[in-house]
Amino acid sequence: MNEPIITAEQPVSRTKEEIIKEANRIEESALYSSKGHFSAASFWGNFHIWLGIPIVILAAIAGASFISKVDNNNVIGGVISLIIAVMSAVVTFLNPNERRSAHFNAGNDYDSLQNKVRIFRTIECWEKESDHVLSERLKDFSDQKDKLNRASPQIPWWAYRKAKKGIEAGEAEYRVDKEIAS
Repeated sequence: MNEPIITAEQPVSRTKEEIIKEANRIEESALYSSKGHFSAASFWGNFHIWLGIPIVILAAIAGASFISKVDNNNVIGGVISLIIAVMSAVVTFLNPNERRSAHFNAGNDYDSLQNKVRIFRTIECWEKESDHVLSERLKDFSDQKDKLNRASPQIPWWAYRKAKKGIEAGEAEYRVDKEIAS
């Protein structure tokens, strides 16, 4: 009756501890990068709408003013046309749709890496794989992160700060993890 409780827990090697620490670092970095890219994508999507809708409305007003028989309307139509030209040039130069798409795709790529590393850290590291196999998998994740860093657009500082604030406020936490911690 006084038998010791025996569990199936295996001692964790120093190598495995370091693998898990580095997986945590990659996972955290991917989280901040994905959220930063999503913040930037949201901004550029909204920017396109903020300029696109006024351009359409002003174009309609300018067209209507040229059709009108009142002499002052031609001056108003000309001024509005000039404003439309400037706004259209800004939209063409900045290309917010392309920027939104690039940041959105990068955000999804970092999110995918984060998910893979989380599964690796929480499940695969505890299977009966050798430390060498786990180390090689970790190197692959690190390489994936490096490739994403090179291929992705730079996250604007304000998007990173917004993402960081949201993460620190718990926006990136899953309910199941909160329940386990309680």
